[in-house]
Amino acid sequence: MKLKLTNFASIFAAAKQLNQTKVGPLLATSVASVILSALPGTAAEKIYFQYGPFTESLQVSSLETFAKTGKVNPDLEFYFKLAKANDTTKQKFRELLVKRVEIPAFEVSQFFNSELGYDILGRLGQYLQTPIWQNGQQSLRAGIVLSAFDAEGLTFLNFLKKLPVNMTVDVALALEGFRSLERVIKATEFFTQKMSTFATQEAAGATVDFDRLPNLRQPGFFGVQQQRWVLNDTSRKRQFYVLVYQPQRSRAGKTPVVILSHGLGSKPEDFARRAQHLASYGFVVALPQHPGSDAGQVQELKAGLSGAYFLTSDFIDRPKDISYVIDELERRNQSQFGGQLDLQSVGVAGHSFGGYGVLAVAGATIDFDFLQQQCDRPFAYLDTSMLMQCRVLQLPRQAYNFRDPRVKAVFAVNPVNYAVFGPKGLSQVTIPTMLVGGSEDPATPVVFEQAQSFPLLGSPIKYLALAEGQAHINLANLDAGMTHTLNSIKGLSLASPSVLESYADAMLLAFFETYIVGNSAYQPYLQPTYADYLSREQQLKLFLISAASDNALKQAIAEFKSSH
Repeated sequence: MKLKLTNFASIFAAAKQLNQTKVGPLLATSVASVILSALPGTAAEKIYFQYGPFTESLQVSSLETFAKTGKVNPDLEFYFKLAKANDTTKQKFRELLVKRVEIPAFEVSQFFNSELGYDILGRLGQYLQTPIWQNGQQSLRAGIVLSAFDAEGLTFLNFLKKLPVNMTVDVALALEGFRSLERVIKATEFFTQKMSTFATQEAAGATVDFDRLPNLRQPGFFGVQQQRWVLNDTSRKRQFYVLVYQPQRSRAGKTPVVILSHGLGSKPEDFARRAQHLASYGFVVALPQHPGSDAGQVQELKAGLSGAYFLTSDFIDRPKDISYVIDELERRNQSQFGGQLDLQSVGVAGHSFGGYGVLAVAGATIDFDFLQQQCDRPFAYLDTSMLMQCRVLQLPRQAYNFRDPRVKAVFAVNPVNYAVFGPKGLSQVTIPTMLVGGSEDPATPVVFEQAQSFPLLGSPIKYLALAEGQAHINLANLDAGMTHTLNSIKGLSLASPSVLESYADAMLLAFFETYIVGNSAYQPYLQPTYADYLSREQQLKLFLISAASDNALKQAIAEFKSSH
C-alpha cells in the first residue's frame, strides 16, 4: 500500500497549495477532481461543467495546446478569467497537465481492477459522470489504464485524451467535496495547535531533568537473537510466519512479551528494527505475518493472481493471529524459554491495519450500525481509511469478541479504528492505551482516527501522541524516486524517518516498561515534557497528552464543529 499512501500524502499537500493560492471555483474544481483521484489527469474531446441549469464546456485540445505551447485558447481563457488565475497559477496548472505518474502500467491496471480500486473510482464517478449522467466509474478506469499503457504515460492530459466519452463535472458536488477537504486541513491545523496547548498545560510545574536519565533512544545492553517460526492454525486453515526477537540473556524476573502487528501491504521485516530495540532491553518480541493483507497479497494483486488489495476476512483473522501467536508462545515457553515468559501480561502494538487488530484484542468491538451510518455520510472517503473500514459491512453481522485477557496494554500507531468500532466499541477498551497520530497522515487522518477516538476509550490510563510531519508511512522504506517526489512537494513538511523512529523507540519502551513490566522508573518518560524533550532540537514537534486532557479535547472537538 505504500505507493498509494504516498500519493495521498501528495494530495494532502496539493490541496493545501490550492487553498493557499486562492484558485477560483471552476478551475479549482477541475484540478481537485483529478487530485482526489490520486492520479494526475483531466477528460475526452470536451469537459462539461454542470452547475444547476448552466452548462459550460472546455475542449481537451485547448488543454493540450496550452500544455505544449503555453497558448491560451478562448474557451480556456474563460475559465482562467473566472478563476482570476495569475501567471503563477497558470504555470502550475500547465505543469500539472503533463506531470507523469511513474507507476508501472500493469500495476495501475491491476489496482483499479480490484475491489478497492473500483470503490475509489465509483466515488470519483459521482463527480465525473457520463453524458447520460451515469457514474463515470468505467470510463475513468478506461482513461487511467489506457493512458498508463500509452507511450506518453499516465498524465492529467493523457488521461483525458484516453477517456472513451466526454465527461461532465458536477460542479456543485465537486465544490462541496473540495470544501470538505479544506475543512479537514483546517481541522488538522486546529487540532495540532490544541495538542500543543494541552501538552503545555499538562506539563506545568514538571521539573524532570531528562539529560540525567537513561537515553531510551539508545539500544539496551542485552544482545539480540532472531528466530523464524512457521505456524499453522488448523482451525482456520491459516499458515503464517512469525519473526521472534529475544535477548541473548534473561533479565531479572519474568521476561516481558510484546506482539508487533504490521499494517496493510507491509510485512514483519518492516518492524524488525523496532523489535530489536525492545529485545535489547530484555523483551521477547513476536512479529506475525498477516497473509491476506500483507506485502505478499499486494504482490499477488500486482501479478494478476488476486483481485483484492486485501481480504475483508482479515478484519477477523488479524486479531486471531495475535492471540494464536500468544498461544504458540505458551506452547513453547517451557521448552524454548525455560518457562520465563510472562504471558499473563502481554503488550501489543500495531501500525495502521495492525492498529485495528491490537485494539480488537484489547477489547474494542465492531459496531455495524455505527459503521453503516459513517459509510453513508457524504464525503466519508476524505478519511481514506474509510475505504477499508466500510468493507467490514460485507462480513456477517454478528457479535465479534476478539478480547484476549492476556493482553494488558496496547500501543496503536496511525490506527484504522474510529468508524469500525464507534463510541460503543472503543468504550470496551479499559486497559492502558496509547494512540499515535501524524499531522501529515492522509491515510488515517489524525482528526478522524485518533483525536475522535481518544476520548471514547474506556481506559482511565491513556495517552495520545501527535508527531508533526508524520505521514503514516516510513519514507526510509520507499524507493529513491518516490522519496524525491515527496520531498519536492511544496507545502508538505515531513519529519526525518530516523527522528520518527527514535520517538517510537523511546515511547514504546517507556510505555511497555511501565504497564507490562510494572517498572515505575519509566513513568516520567510518559509525560508531555518528555515528548517536548525528544523534539526540542526539531522544527517539527512531538506532543503528548494523557487522560487529564480528555475533557479539554472533547470541548475542542465540539468548538471546531460548531464554528466550521
